Amino acid sequence: MPSSPDSEFNVHHPQPLLIVISGPSGAGKDTVMQRMQERGLPFHFVVTATTRAMRANEEHGRDYWFISNEEFARMIDEDELIEHAIVYGDYKGIPKQQVREALASGMDVVMRIDVQGAETVRKMAPDVLMIFITTESEAELVHRLETRKTETADSLAIRIATARKELKRVEAFDYVIVNRDFHLDHTVDMIRAIIDAEHHRVKPRMVSL
Repeated sequence: MPSSPDSEFNVHHPQPLLIVISGPSGAGKDTVMQRMQERGLPFHFVVTATTRAMRANEEHGRDYWFISNEEFARMIDEDELIEHAIVYGDYKGIPKQQVREALASGMDVVMRIDVQGAETVRKMAPDVLMIFITTESEAELVHRLETRKTETADSLAIRIATARKELKRVEAFDYVIVNRDFHLDHTVDMIRAIIDAEHHRVKPRMVSL
């Protein structure tokens, strides 16, 4: 007896995922994101808006959207941001329209945001996929921050204290990856494997913003 159409197993086209890459300062999130883009992975990489000054090696529209405090205030007032926060004295936020357009096109969307922002996004979109990038130990994290030599002693102390607090928030995430020195491509491979596995869930994540 032939089976009816309703009884057949149907594999649906994978739903686009909203993916958060987060973790403490010094874990290497920016480097991981840069390597993902260099490898041409088929994702939309969200560009964050920030009020902080552009650094020498950065490019407007590639690393961040560098905007004024006045423009950032306007975006907050007009509800144009998924989340925003003050990070080490500067505002950072994720533009809604950029994310919505990418999801509508069927692309997976990857956002690199701080731990506080990641938890805010989960409240707005419970099915967001959250990946925590960290180091092998707290001592290794502190060492990385100290050797960057990009901040004053006071700023460094604040960043280290904040990073230690952020390490304790790992249980708010779905996955954790240790980003070991000289193993950047392995970290990227792990992220890609997690995303691939998520696309094979029997009950897919359904993201809406």
